[in-house]
Amino acid sequence: MKRCDQMVVIVLTIFLSSGCVAGQTDAAGTNGQDKGLAHNELSSEDVAEGWELLFDGRSLNGWRAYDHEGVPGGWEVRDGAIMRVGPGGDIMTQGVFRNFELSLDSRVEEGGNSGVFYLAAQGEENIYHSAPEMQVLDDERHTDGQNPFTSAGANYGLHPAPRGVVHPAGEWNHIRIVVNEDQIEHWLNGEKVVEYVIRSPEWTELVAASKFSQWPAYGQASEGHIGLQDHGDPVWYRNIKVREIR
Repeated sequence: MKRCDQMVVIVLTIFLSSGCVAGQTDAAGTNGQDKGLAHNELSSEDVAEGWELLFDGRSLNGWRAYDHEGVPGGWEVRDGAIMRVGPGGDIMTQGVFRNFELSLDSRVEEGGNSGVFYLAAQGEENIYHSAPEMQVLDDERHTDGQNPFTSAGANYGLHPAPRGVVHPAGEWNHIRIVVNEDQIEHWLNGEKVVEYVIRSPEWTELVAASKFSQWPAYGQASEGHIGLQDHGDPVWYRNIKVREIR
């Protein structure tokens, strides 16, 4: 084979291999959608498995400010994602959930910080006074990324997450949170990064030694709202869906 022909074959091989790898990464958990399915839609398999959309890709129907009516002005829908665009405070679902699996995608800019709350109870000054939080973060550039207890995927301040699982700023990450009675799991990009038993003796000791000890409602609700954190940075969420664990 002539040298020029060999070079063409090599270039084509690299190109095709790169395309295949990218497709596999996306389908394997970079985002929560099945390959070929439009964002913010459910497949027939999703419906059969009991999944429900919490975001329709067009509006903030089903969402509201934490402990207030209406959606704050700092949140908008852009390009099929819920985006924090300015000050407004945390938002949460209208409905409450007990035993459930939550699936969604998130993206932050360089140095970005946000979080996904669950089991949030109303009536507190801030949502984190009652709700555990799965950290959403640019580990590489935010100072919280230097501490495994506050890095991406962690149960903020209580249970650490391993490094190297989160994708870089500007890329989408896939999040799963499983709440089954007192068993809690955090999944990031297909990897389980946190597992704990809420209200267990070990958990109680951790809370007592943390800042959360000053808020009696923290982690006490057996059902609650799902929330998205306004931490002052742009953040995007899409493909938000939930199903009940029976």
